[in-house]
Amino acid sequence: MDDDAVRPGIDTAVPPSGPGCVECEAADPPAWWVHLRRCAECGHVGCCDSSPNQHATAHFRGTGHRYMHSYEPGEDWYWDFVERTTFEGPELAPPTSHPADQATPGPADRVPANWADLIHR
Repeated sequence: MDDDAVRPGIDTAVPPSGPGCVECEAADPPAWWVHLRRCAECGHVGCCDSSPNQHATAHFRGTGHRYMHSYEPGEDWYWDFVERTTFEGPELAPPTSHPADQATPGPADRVPANWADLIHR
């Protein structure tokens, strides 16, 4: 399949769920993340596997939505959870990343001073 072709399971019209990880934002107290990933099927924004809560992978496990896209400024790669590979694909509905002024890791006011000791490697 041509990498720019729209695969079943990728919806180029659906917008992202917001500027941050849905579950981290809803936590009490709100949590933080290292990087963000966007579900290419439904737009759910979750935190990456380096993040303490790994919500993007949890979204895949819970929904079966196999393709996710980086939600970081300047990145446009996809990840296929089933094949465990990266690939290039079509542009998704905007915005294509979290706001450029949002810290990474972030949000800045929630990231603990020892954050590097808390991430998954």
